[in-house]
Amino acid sequence: MMTINLNNRFFWTTIQKNLFLVNKYTILLIFSFSLFISCNHTENLKVKSLKNDSGWGYIITKDEKIIIKQTVIPVISENKSFKTEEEALKVGNLVLQKLKDNLSPTVTKKDLFLLAIKT
Repeated sequence: MMTINLNNRFFWTTIQKNLFLVNKYTILLIFSFSLFISCNHTENLKVKSLKNDSGWGYIITKDEKIIIKQTVIPVISENKSFKTEEEALKVGNLVLQKLKDNLSPTVTKKDLFLLAIKT
């Protein structure tokens, strides 16, 4: 007759389940913490208008250092500045939001159309 020690088997199964739960919650905690830290890095981003000889542009700064300086309307074939400060800030705020969302800061013709930017 053969006997099986079920207590050891139960004990090992319980440890494996508990380790899985600990690992799952540890990963969730680390992910949440890293997300919090990454969100904090974008809080120092600001957009400002920029007046030039032919119109308006915008700059985006991080901790008072310029990271993007856009003096012409992006995506169009001509080198034209924005006609108004409001237009420049609309596009600047769009780019700023894309940076905060960890997206590419590129602007498309569709973006200009949706923001009602006259080119």
